[in-house]
Amino acid sequence: MTIVDVRTPAEFMGGHVKGSINIPLQELPERVNEVKAMSQPIQFCCASGNRSGQATNFMKSMGVECSNGGSWLSVNSKLQTV
Repeated sequence: MTIVDVRTPAEFMGGHVKGSINIPLQELPERVNEVKAMSQPIQFCCASGNRSGQATNFMKSMGVECSNGGSWLSVNSKLQTV
């Protein structure tokens, strides 16, 4: 699974899931092919789950197998318990 954080670079630098990739939400439309080339499924995360929800809906419409992980803190805590 690939984790993509759709927050701004400044937010990402303030803390993120280890190994996640930062692609700000507003950059997704021009980076669709880059996302499609990633190992799927992809889980999107952000601060609250709102932007990652938008990213998930958009990328699903582009044929990408993905899900909304919600808050990056939530995704991080789930990964640490595995």
